[in-house]
Amino acid sequence: MKKSLLVCSLVAIIGAAPAYADTFSVNVGAIGVMPSDSSSNLPVVESIAGFENGSTGVTVDNNTQLGITIDYKMTNNWTLELVAATPFTHEIHGTGVLAGMKIGETKHLPPTLLAQYHFDIGSGNVKPFVGFGLNYTTFFEDKVSNELVTTLGALGVATAGDHVDLALSDSFGYALQAGLNWKLTDELGVHVMVSKMDIDTDADVRLNGTTIERVAVEIDPTVAMVGVRYTF
Repeated sequence: MKKSLLVCSLVAIIGAAPAYADTFSVNVGAIGVMPSDSSSNLPVVESIAGFENGSTGVTVDNNTQLGITIDYKMTNNWTLELVAATPFTHEIHGTGVLAGMKIGETKHLPPTLLAQYHFDIGSGNVKPFVGFGLNYTTFFEDKVSNELVTTLGALGVATAGDHVDLALSDSFGYALQAGLNWKLTDELGVHVMVSKMDIDTDADVRLNGTTIERVAVEIDPTVAMVGVRYTF
């Protein structure tokens, strides 16, 4: 229901938008993804290894890439922004009794569409804003670590001839944002933003194509960007 309301709100804003001067801006700079993650446990590993129930989990590390966002100015106060970046790469590690163990790694792209409201604060050069929108995150090039394969072998789950791989499901959720644009000249400026994104995925460990362990991971990262702004 919340996602449907967000979609309807974005469509309404876009539909009401007239053509506007200085319509497009591009922001380029460093963008970082900092997960505040939590996960379910690994029941198969716990059962076979004799660990206490709930004593395992996974965590995802931070990563910074080149961010590129495109702003479409619809009115004096409303802007539509598309957030993109070069692919993020994250290592996945164990927690609890598996702390420090590398489970694997993945890459992802999180294209995000936001409607921004820009506040009038009496300055034409500084424009703070807040935004809300939708995020779609696709995961790819998922890889298991040699450490995980060795551990599964030691537990008797996998043998030398088995194929072990990792697969993460794509995610669709909300995004909230706050930031500011600081105009230096008619064309150049500074863009700063912080976003909170709802990203949830199921990480499947597969043995010869069959899922033997599934972990639900709520990544829910804080995403921050500082970049150079160019207005056409």
